[in-house]
Amino acid sequence: MQRVERDLNRFRQIVRGRIKKNLRKYMSHGEMIGRQGKRYVSIPLPQIDLPQFRYGTKQSGGVGQGDGELGDSLGQDSDQAGQGEAGSEPGAHALEVDISLEELAQILGEELQLPNIKPKGRKNIVTEKDRYSGIRRTGPDSLRHFKRTYREALRRQIISGDYNPDDPIIVPRRDDMRYRSWKEVLRPESNAVIIYMMDVSGSMGTEQKELVRMTAFWIETWLRFQYREIDIRYIVHDAEAKEVDQDTFYHIREGGGTKISSAYKLCKRLIEERYPATEWNIYPFHFSDGDNWGGGDTRECVDLLRKDILPKVNLFCYGQVRSLYGSGRFAHDLEDYLSNEELLVISEISDRDDIYDAIKEFLGKGK
Repeated sequence: MQRVERDLNRFRQIVRGRIKKNLRKYMSHGEMIGRQGKRYVSIPLPQIDLPQFRYGTKQSGGVGQGDGELGDSLGQDSDQAGQGEAGSEPGAHALEVDISLEELAQILGEELQLPNIKPKGRKNIVTEKDRYSGIRRTGPDSLRHFKRTYREALRRQIISGDYNPDDPIIVPRRDDMRYRSWKEVLRPESNAVIIYMMDVSGSMGTEQKELVRMTAFWIETWLRFQYREIDIRYIVHDAEAKEVDQDTFYHIREGGGTKISSAYKLCKRLIEERYPATEWNIYPFHFSDGDNWGGGDTRECVDLLRKDILPKVNLFCYGQVRSLYGSGRFAHDLEDYLSNEELLVISEISDRDDIYDAIKEFLGKGK
């Protein structure tokens, strides 16, 4: 059994190393998100062969010996590659490995060097914890309260007249025994809320929403590892904003223009009505292609962020996804007006390969 455990641990370490080495590739492919369960996710890995020594036959020559001339190719000629008849041997197959979301978050934190988050708010809905705060007459020997047991035995002997001050021997009996007891107490626990906001105007297509979905998976993986409980709210907007469920968030498609301030106003109202900053750790994430309606709406967004949202949140992240129809101007406006705001993080996600860097920028401050 020890050998089996040793081999299993070795296999796990190899798998962990493969995932860390290819993490950027996994973050840029959405297939694994489709294999996500409640606590585990299946990751396709190339077939893993454990290394082992193989010994050749004796008198077979040393390294560099054998037929051939200097300059001869050791492999198959490039002009012959891919030629020949179909073979009958099986090819290499991918191996699907189940890994817990907690371990995946640990790998993510190690590879991206993400600092652990220091919670700011504490929610009033609390967890249960056992605390030893009482005494009872029954219990296991491991919980025996020696001082109270001695006191009961001493009192009994004094009352019965058996106590001799010149020979103070105290012998507890069964009914003298006292044991520690516990009760469940409520302990405040750090909880968090993620507020996703996304532009669903006509310029945001399927590919842009897929980038948002993949980025959100890694955001949630890390924040669920940092907090006991996570609430997630979804806001979509074009010229108007509304709260929706998760499925609608990723699949809705609407036309019309874009008025980003409508989403920020709804985010502000959610925080004020449901998630007070004194009790919650708040993480708004906004995704858009950077187009915004004129008429001073960008200025209104800046004022909402500076006065009403940033003072209440742990972090506000804006991810700008590239679109054929989006101007990409909003990210530059935020940088111009709010470059000194420490809690504002801006990242441009042009394609799937940028998700790795976006997650590092979003979560790298440990807020």
